[in-house]
Amino acid sequence: MKYLLLPLFSLFTLPAFSAETLTVDPNHSAVIFSWDHHGYTNPVARFEKIEGKLVLDEDLSKSSVTVKLAVDGLHTAVPALDKRLLAAEFLDVATYPDITFQSTRIVKGPMDTLKISGNLSVHGVTRMVVLDGKINKIKRDPMKKESEAGFEATVKLNRADFGVNLYFPNTARELTVHITLGANSEE
Repeated sequence: MKYLLLPLFSLFTLPAFSAETLTVDPNHSAVIFSWDHHGYTNPVARFEKIEGKLVLDEDLSKSSVTVKLAVDGLHTAVPALDKRLLAAEFLDVATYPDITFQSTRIVKGPMDTLKISGNLSVHGVTRMVVLDGKINKIKRDPMKKESEAGFEATVKLNRADFGVNLYFPNTARELTVHITLGANSEE
């Protein structure tokens, strides 16, 4: 009898999904950073030109993310500050037009938390960083072969580690970075 049921069970078994490449959705993603300014305020800047790929595997340790931010997509809502941040004294967009991140390791923790290690390249300098991440939602539709995923991550960076060190101590070296990342299947 068990041999007769085996083919029946195989009809109802869903295979584990294999790795799938998703494209970062720039309309639903943002990289925002803030810093202490003379102890009075914490201004905010946002990168608005984001592109990248997310290789999503059921075993998240086999997943990866690659993101590129166009430095000229930086906006603070203060045009004079934008101009200064893009100039040679800070990010030097003419020489270093992009910021990139390439994950090297992803570790899933409790309650959908993640530790995302990777190489961050800013201002011609590449450093290993670890992002504290969280899975917001992952939705897979195997029938339509469509997927969507959303994540949050934070990291504190020392801008001096990337060769951007002017105006210390009045302007803090530490940047607080918040990332919200949406990605979906290519259409």
